Parts: sequence; structure tokens; C-alpha cells
Amino acid sequence: MSKILKSLVVLIILGVVAFFPLRWLVPRVSPMPDNLGVENGRLTPCPNSPNCVSTQAPDEQHRIEPIAYEGETAVAHQKILTLLANDTSYTLISQTPTYIHAEARSNLWRFIDDVEFFFDEADGLIHFRSASRLGYGDAGANRQRLEELRTAFAQAN
Repeated sequence: MSKILKSLVVLIILGVVAFFPLRWLVPRVSPMPDNLGVENGRLTPCPNSPNCVSTQAPDEQHRIEPIAYEGETAVAHQKILTLLANDTSYTLISQTPTYIHAEARSNLWRFIDDVEFFFDEADGLIHFRSASRLGYGDAGANRQRLEELRTAFAQAN
């Protein structure tokens, strides 16, 4: 075996050996924030880092459009719950008639993002926020996740 091939095999083995402990460790060093929820009709603001999106963010980096709905809030609420239940990356944490908090975990490293929904009954809007617990960037994962959920909501009956 050539020296380069041996080095490559060693790197692969080290990567596999390191993968499983890190995959186990990531969720354990990511405690749930204590500032989640709705206060005075507002979700918690995004931090300055680019790993959060919110319908209530004032800046373009973090802003994402809310979902408009017609009819009863309970129906829209149930639609969101059904979409979350049908996606194995989500775990429901808590809910009230106008609020849902779920965790979303990435497939590979099991990074945890907090995903929140606030149902603004007066305006017929679903405000939402998705923020990573760990790290600085997220390569657009939170935005993509919620845009996919928006599409699924529009297509759901």
C-alpha cells in the first residue's frame, strides 16, 4: 500500500471514530434556551448571528414572510401540527391554542434548532422563528426549513 493510500485510510478511520462521539455530544451541549415563547405578541428577537430567521425580524438578513391563513386558527394550528408530526426531524415540545414550539434536528450531526409558531388571530398570520442553538452560521438551513414548511402548508388540505 502506498504512503498516500495508508494516510487516506487512517484519515477515514479517524473520521468514523470521531463521528459517533460528536454526534452523541452535539445535542448534550445544546441546552434549550430559557427565553423562548411569545411576549406581547412578539417572538424572541433573533441574535446577531446569521443562524436565525423570524417573521418579526426588522432586518433583511433574519426576516422571512409570515404565512397568511383564512378561517379558524384551530384549523391552521392543526395543519402545522400535522406537518411537524409527518417530518421525523421535528419533536413537539409544547403548544397552546396560539403557540407551538418544536425542535428540529439535522440528520447528520443532530444539531438542534428551536422552531416556534405564533398564530396571530387578529391578522390571520402565522408568525414563526427558527434559530440554531449552537454555532454561528447554519448555511441557510433555518430559512430553507421554514420555506419548505410554508410550501407544504399551502399544499395541505
